[in-house]
Amino acid sequence: MSISIERDGGIATVTVDRTEAMNALDRPTLEELRDSLEELAADAAVGVVIVTGAGAKAFVAGADIKYMSGLGVEEATLWGELGHRTGQLLETMPKPTIAAIEGFALGGGCEVALACDLRYASPGAKLGQPEINLGIIPGWGGTQRLARVCGVGVAKDLVLTGRLVGSEEALRLGLVNGVHDPALEKAREVAELLVSKSPLALAAAKRALNHALQGDHVENLQREADEFGGLFGSDDAREGLTAFAEKREPHFTGR
Repeated sequence: MSISIERDGGIATVTVDRTEAMNALDRPTLEELRDSLEELAADAAVGVVIVTGAGAKAFVAGADIKYMSGLGVEEATLWGELGHRTGQLLETMPKPTIAAIEGFALGGGCEVALACDLRYASPGAKLGQPEINLGIIPGWGGTQRLARVCGVGVAKDLVLTGRLVGSEEALRLGLVNGVHDPALEKAREVAELLVSKSPLALAAAKRALNHALQGDHVENLQREADEFGGLFGSDDAREGLTAFAEKREPHFTGR
């Protein structure tokens, strides 16, 4: 098993542990990661998911190049689709996802991080999409998510040149939300804050935000209005508004 899950007070930490390969993702590991994320997405006891890599050298150094070297066209397409399914789980599960990046997050590793809602990197982290140097392109959503997160200009710079960026440049580009040592400690701090919020409101906010850069603007505003209005039928909204009026901390139940 190359994927471990640690649950603690509504926070699940998923660790990729292939330190002998810089946590690179081969097919069994990627399938295991996908299955773990499917499990956590459906687990109502989990409010936030953190993804990290074992050791200090790499978050995920990328997809396993040795494995990819033997792929044909059809196999490579299916490999890309498996990566897409994994990224979509991180992007769309109804709870926040956080990447804690120590060391290298390259290629598929950067794509896994990009699929998370928030990203925190250690001072020594290196991120990038160097696939162009292998005669290929990012295949797990990198061209799309990097453009959405950082803008098309930055995405073209990193994808076309294949250059790597350190954590401070990544912060300036908007590729990460913060630089902290260690990154996992900051990710847990933010996760603790998030699990104190209403899970219904977090899920609604994530759904609305995920549509911000796609589709019709007017339709998205209506979607936001629908999400906003729908929450007023929840116990959590009543609790939050009442707690504010009573000058106390709210206690959310997810109902």
